[in-house]
This record gives sequence, structure tokens and C-alpha cells, in this order.
Amino acid sequence: MRRQFGFLGALLAVAISGSASLAVGPRIVSMNVCSDQLLLTLADPDQILGLSRFSRDGWQSAAAGDIGRYPILSGGAEDVLAAKPDIVVASLFDKRSTRELLKEQGLHVVEFAVPRNLGEVKDQIREMGEIAGHSERASAQIARLDAAMARARTAVADSHYRVLQVSRRGWVSGRDSLIGSLLTSTGLFNATTDLGLGEGGFATLEDILRAKPDFLLVSRPGDIARDNGEAFLLHPALERFYPPNKRMVIPERLTGCGSAMLADALDVLTAELRRVSR
Repeated sequence: MRRQFGFLGALLAVAISGSASLAVGPRIVSMNVCSDQLLLTLADPDQILGLSRFSRDGWQSAAAGDIGRYPILSGGAEDVLAAKPDIVVASLFDKRSTRELLKEQGLHVVEFAVPRNLGEVKDQIREMGEIAGHSERASAQIARLDAAMARARTAVADSHYRVLQVSRRGWVSGRDSLIGSLLTSTGLFNATTDLGLGEGGFATLEDILRAKPDFLLVSRPGDIARDNGEAFLLHPALERFYPPNKRMVIPERLTGCGSAMLADALDVLTAELRRVSR
């Protein structure tokens, strides 16, 4: 009950602050951290009636520093219904029963799949731009993404490095993943194929060393693991053959969603390519 009161109070504050200049376009709530990022980039602040419960988690949301003014949803249907939005944006990974209940109550729910490549990312940016009524902003974000891709391709030039993205417990991303598409689109070679894991999967330490990628792509620098899953990346053998100058670092919060944040991810990749190529 206390959480619901806090949400309603925050919702009232947003309504009061926006009374001087009414929102142009539909009023929207977002139920997923990835739709949060799209919405924050493309909608007017007064259009946003609520964001996902993970939106203020700096590790998961690249926009976590910008959202203190918005109500936070609990993940259930009650506070979404209380907000009375024109449109609800959600992920297909959000709880199905909640999405179906909202539809049964007459709400317009737009569901986004997880994008697997840059083309699908652009499609989702366009769709969210149309939902928010700001297609011109979507076009600008797509242009920014294209420009960042061009810079990354220039940095790769003719050095078609074999790169293996490795995350906790040895998970590697396959060709149909967003990070895999990011690598191949720049002209890099996704070394996951060498492991016989074209679709992605868990690789053993021995498999990684045997594949001999030119570089590892990781999400965190340093020599501290937060848990046993991350400790895999600090194994002495990996640290010996892949010290910092053999590891490129792109924060996971920039690549976890198919949003305009991928432009920032590409610029980080460009900077990392220049660093490790010295």
C-alpha cells in the first residue's frame, strides 16, 4: 500500500508540474528498462507517466541519471491502470499475464521484441518515434547511429580482428545476438563461430584459449569480480594471454538494449580499437 501511495503521489506531482504546458502527443508508460531508454530519448517529458521498476538502476539503464522526475512502476497492472495512459510500451519478456490484463482493461499495449541486429534496432527506434509522435527525433537518432557506425568502420579499416565477447561464466554471444551484429557490422569477426557456437552459448576456458581470438570484448575493466560468475574472466590463464591491452571494454548498459545508446557503444568500441591497436 505504501508503494502504491508513493507512485500516486509522484504521478500527481508530474501532473501538477505539467499543467502549465500540456503534453503534445499521447501519454505513455513504460514497463521495461529497454523501452524506458527508447521513450526517454524520443518522448517529451510531459508525455511520460511512468517508467519500469529498474529504470533507476544505473547498471541496467543508461539513462538512470535523468529520470528522477518520473514515477516508477511496480511491475504489476494496478499502478499502470491508475496512471490512465494512452499507450503502454512493454517487452515481450515482461510478465505475460500483466500484459494480457492491461489489454483486457482496454489499454493500448505495444510490445517490443529483443532486437537481434542493427536493422531491428532502427525499426524499434522508428516505431517508438511514431508512438510518441516525434518521428523526426527517431530519424535524428538513427542518423546518429549511422554516423557512429561509420566511425567504427573507419577505425577497423583493414584490420579485421577476431574478437570474442565473453561475459560471466564464459557466456559468448552468437551471430544472431545484438553484440554479434555490432561486431560484424563494423568489419570485425565474431570469434564465436570458431568455437562452434554460432548461436551463442557457454565456452570453457580451454575452448577460448584454443580459439586464440585477437581480443576479448568484456563489459567491465579491472581485477575485481563481484561474484563467481565474473570471476571466470579473472582466471590466471585468461589474464596471462589477455591482459588489459588485449581486452576491449564496452559497458553492458550500453549494449543490453536496442536503443539509441548503441551509438554511444559504437563510439566506445571505436576508442577501444584505437587504444588496443597502438
